[in-house]
Amino acid sequence: MISLNPVTIKKIRRFRSVKRGYWSFIILFVMIFISFFAEAFINSRALVVFYNGKLYFPTYTKMIPGSEFNLGYEYETNYRDLKIKFQEEASYDFVILPPVPYNPYENDLKSDSYPPFPPSFKEKHFFGTDNVGRDILARLVYGFRTAIIFSFALLIMNYTIGITIGCSMGYFGGKFDLIFQRIIEIWNNVPFLYVIIIIASIVIPSFMILLLIMAFFGWIGITWVMRTMTYKEKEREYILAVRSLGASHIRIIFKHIIPNTVSVIVTYAPFAISGGIVSLTSLDYLGFGLPAPTPSWGELLSQGWQNMDAWWIVSSVVAALVITLMTVTFIGEGIREAFDPRQHTIYE
Repeated sequence: MISLNPVTIKKIRRFRSVKRGYWSFIILFVMIFISFFAEAFINSRALVVFYNGKLYFPTYTKMIPGSEFNLGYEYETNYRDLKIKFQEEASYDFVILPPVPYNPYENDLKSDSYPPFPPSFKEKHFFGTDNVGRDILARLVYGFRTAIIFSFALLIMNYTIGITIGCSMGYFGGKFDLIFQRIIEIWNNVPFLYVIIIIASIVIPSFMILLLIMAFFGWIGITWVMRTMTYKEKEREYILAVRSLGASHIRIIFKHIIPNTVSVIVTYAPFAISGGIVSLTSLDYLGFGLPAPTPSWGELLSQGWQNMDAWWIVSSVVAALVITLMTVTFIGEGIREAFDPRQHTIYE
């Protein structure tokens, strides 16, 4: 069993008392859960197929050819057509499809018109399709999964670098601090967007390349914060006490200073995640982000700008962005209030 100390329990209760932060956390958790298990909710593969007395679970298994169900082809089964076939035969065989029976890469085209197609509950394109017939809801959900993984990975990398350097600058001070101040000032003036454009013109920017580039420049903000906090903490009595007992510099930094500045670290985290989502979306919108056909909110925004008549494209992406950024911001406010020892502000 995991036991929490009374101070932590008090902070959790304080966070739950901030209603909009607490419910924003619930909403964001549900969004992350759905995106991480999106194959069970939005997928062209069936959840369950019952055929000739045998059960199949295609969603999380290897590709099942159509010949397995007597469809006469060797490529992957079209489960929507298979469901119609079973219904027409009025047999005991059945197919259970996800609520949205399309994957984010699938082109659902029609013979008598051109995409984008408007929202249709009959065809289960609840948010319509984009300009090549791909389901927008599918691309929104899978794009959110990419963006949230990217943001969390970027957060970990930025915090690892920034906290280590910032604490070292604040703790050691002197020439070490001055040298890194000059390095950071020079580094901060490097045009980040130009670097992305140059690299994108040489190689196709993959998920890992974009992550490394953004982490290369994104650690500076938390570094300044941790430098200031370390300068403040290293002069306190408990630091002087452990130093007199012979504790090493590494032990003082990682066992005493960082744990006592965790409130600042946790408070900045939601806003850093929000910044990561916005940065990736912006790069995708400009065409310097993830390569096609990767599901991306920025790519959908670009399509919406190019097809203003297709209102459902831009409105769905803007609504998803607003909901996500609002929930993350409210969570940040709730965490800040929960970790504030003065508790001078009340959020409702």
